[in-house]
Amino acid sequence: MASTAAAKLFKGNMKKGFSGLRRVNLEGLRWRVFNAKGQVLGRLASQIATVVQGKDKPTYAPYREDGDMCIVLNAKDVCVTGKKLTDKVYRWHTGYVGHLKERSLRDQLARDSTEVIRKAVQRMLPRNKLRDDRDRKLRIFTGSEHPFSEFPLEPYVMPPRKVREMRPRVRRALVRAQKKEELEAAKADPKNKPNEDEVSA
Repeated sequence: MASTAAAKLFKGNMKKGFSGLRRVNLEGLRWRVFNAKGQVLGRLASQIATVVQGKDKPTYAPYREDGDMCIVLNAKDVCVTGKKLTDKVYRWHTGYVGHLKERSLRDQLARDSTEVIRKAVQRMLPRNKLRDDRDRKLRIFTGSEHPFSEFPLEPYVMPPRKVREMRPRVRRALVRAQKKEELEAAKADPKNKPNEDEVSA
């Protein structure tokens, strides 16, 4: 029973992947594949928005629709930084008085992880008449399976993330805080009492 339900869900996702594709002029377009596993949501969305608009091409013009097809895989494994899983909230209104709904990023990832990436990309696109066409060129899947294997796919290589080194003052403060925690833990537990040499160091 569960296997048939999973098969129906997989079939539905594959059918959904082809929906609206006949309205896209595929002539001369590249098929770029993004792997969202372990990628930071905002950095991934900015790269997808660049490719969907065609900004990585020398023929880019803001009034032309020259962007490539983008296939995003492993949407359920996308990462966020800081406390965004609980602090980032999606809000919408039903139309009735007082019916403001909200859902945290953690709940939205559990419910439909593809919408998280779609909203992030859509909000980076300019709000003009080309927005719907660009949205049709974006195909997002929760897993690694997709129905476009017969097309010539090009994996997109994400640029390396530049992580700023910790400033010396902050590093020293962090080391002092760690030593202080270790000393407090040692005082609380007399068995693990540190030597006098370690305390003086």
